[in-house]
Amino acid sequence: MAYKNFTLDIDSDGIALISWDMAGKSMNVIDASVMDDIAAFTTQIRDNAAIKGAVITSGKKDSFSGGADLSMLEGSLKTYHMEKARDEEAAAKMLFDGASRLGLLYRGIETCGKPVVCAINGVCMGGAFELALACHARVASDIDKLRLALPEVQVGLLPGAGGTQRIARLVKDMQAGLQMLVQGQRLKAVKAKAMGLIDDVVPAKKLIEASKKRIKDGLVDPVAPWDKKGFRAPGGAVYTPAGMQLWPAANAILRQQTAMNYPAAQYILSCIYEGTQVPMDTGLRIEARYFTAALKSPQAANMIRSLFLSKGELEKGARRPDGVRATKIKKIGVIGAGFMGAGIAYVTAKVGIPVVLIDQSQEAADKGKAHSDDLITKQVSRGSAKPEEKTALLDLITPTTDYNALADCDLVIEAVFEDREIKRIVTEKVEAVIKPTAIFASNTSTLPISGLALASKRPKNFIGIHFFSPVDKMMLVELIMGKKTGDRALALALDYVRLIKKTPIVVNDTRGFYANRCVLNYIREGHLMLTEGVPAAMIENVAKMAGMPVGPLSLNDEIAIDLAQKIMKATVKDLGEKAVDPKLMDLVDTMVDKHGRLGRKNGKGFYDYPPKPGKKALWPGLKDMYPQIRDVDAIDIDELKERMLVAQALEAARVFQEGVVTDVREADVGSILGFGFAPWSGGTLSYIDMMGTPAFLDLCKKLQKKHGARFKPNKLIVEMAANNETFYGRFNPKAASKKAA
Repeated sequence: MAYKNFTLDIDSDGIALISWDMAGKSMNVIDASVMDDIAAFTTQIRDNAAIKGAVITSGKKDSFSGGADLSMLEGSLKTYHMEKARDEEAAAKMLFDGASRLGLLYRGIETCGKPVVCAINGVCMGGAFELALACHARVASDIDKLRLALPEVQVGLLPGAGGTQRIARLVKDMQAGLQMLVQGQRLKAVKAKAMGLIDDVVPAKKLIEASKKRIKDGLVDPVAPWDKKGFRAPGGAVYTPAGMQLWPAANAILRQQTAMNYPAAQYILSCIYEGTQVPMDTGLRIEARYFTAALKSPQAANMIRSLFLSKGELEKGARRPDGVRATKIKKIGVIGAGFMGAGIAYVTAKVGIPVVLIDQSQEAADKGKAHSDDLITKQVSRGSAKPEEKTALLDLITPTTDYNALADCDLVIEAVFEDREIKRIVTEKVEAVIKPTAIFASNTSTLPISGLALASKRPKNFIGIHFFSPVDKMMLVELIMGKKTGDRALALALDYVRLIKKTPIVVNDTRGFYANRCVLNYIREGHLMLTEGVPAAMIENVAKMAGMPVGPLSLNDEIAIDLAQKIMKATVKDLGEKAVDPKLMDLVDTMVDKHGRLGRKNGKGFYDYPPKPGKKALWPGLKDMYPQIRDVDAIDIDELKERMLVAQALEAARVFQEGVVTDVREADVGSILGFGFAPWSGGTLSYIDMMGTPAFLDLCKKLQKKHGARFKPNKLIVEMAANNETFYGRFNPKAASKKAA
């Protein structure tokens, strides 16, 4: 029998080798056609007497499967919402039945009556790992790239094909299993084996042979342990002394980690708590019920859209200008070997592109290269890189003071101080030696690109490339279009960002661009709360309750308080004294000039940073700077959360109205990857859409009345609220592209 996505070959021992290899795809994904194939080959395994057992593997190099195609789920949700208007009960049943299908197919493999082994040859994620868990044994390759995970919680979902039920029945340590599921942890093969999730780890060349041998030697029981009478999960049952210790703590930890912003995380605990007390088939129905509930949640819809679909579209070049041929980037130059420039050199060399790293002195340039040495050395020590990879990476970075070394670079990025005059001098020196086709980019966080481009003789080839710190960890890159930036400069910049495996957003020129305008509003709101007498610890904790990864005071320490001071002073110089709240200026001046507290970089900011292994702690002196609110119970926690999120979301709406950001996908993806805006919401504009523009308008007015003009809703919000519009309804980029086509 022929299959669309699989091949099935039976050897002389009666063992069927089923290889998953989807045509035209670099990685296997689960879609409707794959599910049809699984149903068919399961029937063949069960009914064909010549088949004594089966091994399921992948035909893709170093990759088993990335899991389910989430666009399929998006389609199911759209159908559900359309049908819901006609018959809500029928629509709910349709969604539940669809959510149950994959789990039932995997249960069919598990109960087919013949031993089935999954030979995992590489990355195995989500629904694909659930397929492996449904097999009677799992053998993994020992390659470094192999990772096993059920990461659905990271897009607002939970495993829906038996993952929660089988993990809970396999793991030796239930707490470790819960953490894996709730955090979406990616496991190496050795770790997964230690947890009890796979049976063996073998060299890649022996993977199929070892998997078949387990069947031939009778080591694979065709009946799952939980389908046998008297089964007891190795991790312990709920109503045992160990269970009574685990579950109250698990709920408390979940609340601390998620602030209950992620329904799917709570559903995972509920699935396991309820499902492990009943037979497997009932447990699978419980899981499907919770999966359906998560799928219907606005959090899941927004997170899938922003963190999977939109992010993927941007990374594949959704904003790349049409008709511009790709340039093969053979070498880049980086001017400024400080922390930022050194980071840019590292991520570039890491993907095999030679880098010329220039600074004023050879010592400074060498120090910049040493940063790459430190980073790759840590990776080698952790086992995530090989010694030969370290050598190859460092060989690609040439530290020097000689600008002539830039002559054959395709792209040059300056990452010097935020000083217009220094950047002007660097621009002139670079353009004197680079080839006519080279693109020059300024890595600036606040200075308008059009102003910096005045120093350029080739403004069409001048663009802003704003990296976020630390460069090796932050995945977003802002590409800033000056007034005269050409399509070729944008296209090459997008191609470069794709090469270094980061996510680009394209913004038009303005002070602070997009991300910094929003994040500075977040920090400002934290500062103002401090001046109002809200305890610093409450400010930081409430920020995390709202879904922010770090509090505004901690974030300011990371950015540097003296940098915030410089930005404020530059803003006053350019826009006048009214452009900055004097209370904020006074706070920052006091921290920097009076107390010498610059942030993490000098070990003291809003927090104190003792030498390792000591942990940072809020500076006790903060409570003496402003009179503290004594009755903390009277502080409206919900309002503090609203202020922090609305300050950012409203600024995003202003930026969108001004045309600085023109694509809703970029506003949302950029807000999550760039400054950690409450991922549960799907991003700044999705947050507004989730609330509804009329409700958001009312909230802005309420905050404006109490806290001032900074919360005044902009014209676009007022207009959209009057028509009850959403950003994704009015500015749907996919609808726009269809019209253009």
